[in-house]
Amino acid sequence: MNTSGPSGVHPLLARSSGATQADFASVPWLSRLEVAHRELAQDAMRVVEVVPGEVICRVGRQPTYWFGLVDGLLKMSNDSAQGMPVTFAGMTSGGWFGEGTALKREPYRYNVEALRASRVAGIPIETFHELLERSIGFNRFILQQLNERLGQFIAAREIDRLTDPDSRVARSLGALFHPILYPGVGSLLRITQQELGYLVGLSRQRVNKALQSLEGEGLIRVEYRGVRVLDLQGLQQRVRAPA
Repeated sequence: MNTSGPSGVHPLLARSSGATQADFASVPWLSRLEVAHRELAQDAMRVVEVVPGEVICRVGRQPTYWFGLVDGLLKMSNDSAQGMPVTFAGMTSGGWFGEGTALKREPYRYNVEALRASRVAGIPIETFHELLERSIGFNRFILQQLNERLGQFIAAREIDRLTDPDSRVARSLGALFHPILYPGVGSLLRITQQELGYLVGLSRQRVNKALQSLEGEGLIRVEYRGVRVLDLQGLQQRVRAPA
């Protein structure tokens, strides 16, 4: 995929298998393709189970696959060895990522790491470019992805500047419920307070306090092993605690 082991085969690729019909059902762009193009993508698609802490994309490595998240939770961040760590995005079920890097065939400028056991899908970069050349539906999806991703990164910069922890948690949760980038999440996000803390850059205790505040404002409901959104617009626009 983007690094090689002693045998020349990436460990993730060596563990991967062909995608199942259930996997295909989680891929939002397959339904936009004509039959021949859909079959091309399905035949090339691989899936792999990754463990917490495992890196799918690494800074400086050349991309060989375009990835999507079937189920789980991933974090896109900079290389902490080069300075203060910055989380660019959390990624939830149904999201595909790295299309800009795949388009330019340039080395990754970010790491993508699993925060929990996750199921990751991918198609070879050659298939990615073949679909770009042949499929109008695929092109439209990629254009939409790039546009929404730009908005996501602008929002991430705004979140990074917020000094109110409750608003940081609210806006970060709102980003994880993005209906276009992460169509598989629905209204209930399976996430622990520790995982959310990794994404927001706050302690688990401070995240817990923020969630209680947001629940009191009617924006979310904390449920067993997850958070249910009640007011997505309110989460996305929250800047400071109400007077």
